[in-house]
Parts: sequence; C-alpha cells; structure tokens
Amino acid sequence: MKFINYLEKISGVDIYALSSFTIFALFFLVMLTWVIRADKKTIREISRIPLDNEEN
Repeated sequence: MKFINYLEKISGVDIYALSSFTIFALFFLVMLTWVIRADKKTIREISRIPLDNEEN
C-alpha cells in the first residue's frame, strides 16, 4: 500500500497541509517585508559577517 492510501483514511488530514502552507506563506511574507524595509547599511553588514575573520 502506498503512503497516500493511509492519508486518505485519516479524517481532517487536509487541515495539516493548509496550516503548513499558511505558516510558510506568513514566514515568507514577513521575511520579504523585512528585506524590503531593512536599511541597506544593515544588509551590507550582515552580508559581510561570513567574510570577516576577526579573531580575538
């Protein structure tokens, strides 16, 4: 038996797909909004973090 057959037998299983898509979409929209509104200087500083090899 395939996995999809097990899922068809569960009542209300569609709510899991809908909720996970909603969580993904909200996260994507929040991150997109942050990127658009973020200060360009902050973005430059964050992008330089992996390249700064500052050892104390």
